[in-house]
Amino acid sequence: MAWKTWELHLLLLLGLGLRSQGALPPPCESQIYCHGELLHQVQMAKLFPDDKQFVDMSLSTAPDQVLQRFSELAEAHNHSIPRQQLQEFIQQHFQAVGKELQPWTPGDWKESPHFLQKISDAKLRVWAQQLNQIWKKLGKQIKPEVLSQPERFSLIYSKHPFIVPGGRFVEFYYWDSYWVMEGLLLSEMTETVKGMLQNFLDLVKTYGHIPNGGRVYYLQRSQPPLLTLMMDRYVAHTNDITFLRENIETLALELNFWTVNRTISVYSGEKSYNLNRYYVPFGGPRPESYSKDAELAETLPEGDREALWAELKAGAESGWDFSSRWLVGGPNPDSLSSIRTSKLVPVDLNAFLCQAEGLMSNFYSSLGNDSQAERYRNLRAQRLAALNALLWDEQKGAWFDYDTEKGKNLEFYPSNLAPLWAGCFSDPATVDKALKYLEASSGISPMPGPPCRIWSSEAWPSPLRLGPRKWLSSWPRIGSEPTLMSTPKSQPCTRSMTSAMVDSQVEEGSMKFRRGLAGPMEWP
Repeated sequence: MAWKTWELHLLLLLGLGLRSQGALPPPCESQIYCHGELLHQVQMAKLFPDDKQFVDMSLSTAPDQVLQRFSELAEAHNHSIPRQQLQEFIQQHFQAVGKELQPWTPGDWKESPHFLQKISDAKLRVWAQQLNQIWKKLGKQIKPEVLSQPERFSLIYSKHPFIVPGGRFVEFYYWDSYWVMEGLLLSEMTETVKGMLQNFLDLVKTYGHIPNGGRVYYLQRSQPPLLTLMMDRYVAHTNDITFLRENIETLALELNFWTVNRTISVYSGEKSYNLNRYYVPFGGPRPESYSKDAELAETLPEGDREALWAELKAGAESGWDFSSRWLVGGPNPDSLSSIRTSKLVPVDLNAFLCQAEGLMSNFYSSLGNDSQAERYRNLRAQRLAALNALLWDEQKGAWFDYDTEKGKNLEFYPSNLAPLWAGCFSDPATVDKALKYLEASSGISPMPGPPCRIWSSEAWPSPLRLGPRKWLSSWPRIGSEPTLMSTPKSQPCTRSMTSAMVDSQVEEGSMKFRRGLAGPMEWP
C-alpha cells in the first residue's frame, strides 16, 4: 500500500508539472539509503573510497532508532558532525557489506559441459574450463532476515539464488543478467536460469518493472528491457512451455511499464510516432554515487541541479553509464554536466522493444491466443514504421539516435545497428547497406587490433571496456548469434557472446583491472 501511495504521489507531481528544484521525489522513501541528512553527511564526508559501500551496508537496529540517534548527534554538533564521530556512528549502527548474503554453489553446475568439447584449441579449452569454475564463485543467496526485516537492508529480497557480476557488485543487475544467462545456458545450468528468471518475474509483479539492480536505491530506474528475450532463450533450451504459460502476463506487464512510463511522441511532418526513451524523473544525487553527483551539480546553477540528477539516473538506466552518446548536443559535450539522456530516442532501446514485441506475438501464438498475438504483431509493425521514419537514414545505411531538440545524432555507435540483431527491419537490402556503413565508419577494421573508433573519457565508448558494448559490435559482423568458434582473435570488438559475457562475470581481481582501464567512472 505504501508503494502505491508513493506512485500516486509521483503521478500528482508530474501532472502538476512541478519540475523545479525540490519538486522531484527521491529514488526511494528510505531516509538512510535514498535521501536525507544522514546520507548526505556520510557521503560528503567520503568515509569510504566508494560511495556504494555505505548504501550497501545493513543496519544493526531499526531505522527509526538509527535516525533518532543520528538526529541527536547532528543537533549536538550543529549539523556538522566531525569525521571521527561520524565514523564511530557508522561502526555502531551499520554492518559490513555482504552480511545479508551467503555463498551459493549452483546445484546444476557441471564440471564438463558439452561446449568445452567443441573447442579444438587446447589453450582456449583450458581457459573456458577456468571460466566455467567461476560460476561457483559468483553464486549468491539472500539470507531470510532480509525478508523478515526488509527495512534494515538496502538489498531487495529475491527468493531464488542468483549469479552476480562480481567485485563491488554483490547484487543482481538487470541487463547484465542476460549475458549471465547466456553463459549459464551454454554451461547447461537451466535450473539456475529459471530461478533468476523467477526472481525477475516476482519483481515485475511487485513493482511493475525490473529495477536497474537489486537495491532499493535502484527502484525508480530500470535497464534495457531484455526479460522477454531471457524467457525466449530459456524456453528455446528447455521447451518449458508451462513456465511460459504461467508467466506470459507478467512479461506483458513489464513491457507495459515502458509504454506507460517511457513513451515519447515525436512528430515528423504531419505524423506523430510513439517511441521510447530512458527517463527517470526522480531527484537528488544517485545514492551509490552521491558525492560525485553532488560535486558535479555544484558546477551548475542551483535551479539546474535536479534536472542534472534526473538525467544521470536516465543515463544509468540506459546501461551506457556513461557514454559521450548522452552528452552530444549539450552546452559542454566534454563534461558529464551536459548529460541529456532523456532528450534522445535511442536506437537500441527501441530495437530491444521491437524484438520483445515480436517475441510476445510468437509466444501468444504458441499458446493459442491469436488475439494477443495479433496485438503484439501490430505493435511491432507500428514501431518498425517509426524506426524507419525517424531513426533510419537511407543515405548512410544505418539507424541513429533521434535528438528531440536537434534531430538525428549522426555519430557512430555500435547501437546504430541494433535493429539488425533484433530483426527489426523489413527490407533484406538493409543488411548490405548497414555493413557498408559499418565498414565506412571503421566499425570493422581490416587491420589487427581494436576496430572501434569512438573514444572519450567515459566508460562506454572505448573498445577495451564494457562487455555488452563489445558484444553489440559483434552483431552486424557475424550476421547471426555469435559463437565462440566464429570470431577472429584479431577483432576484439567483434568477439563472441561468450567471451564478451565473461567481461561482466569475472572475478574480483579482473574487475579491479577493468575499473582501472575505465578510470574514475563507476560500473556497471
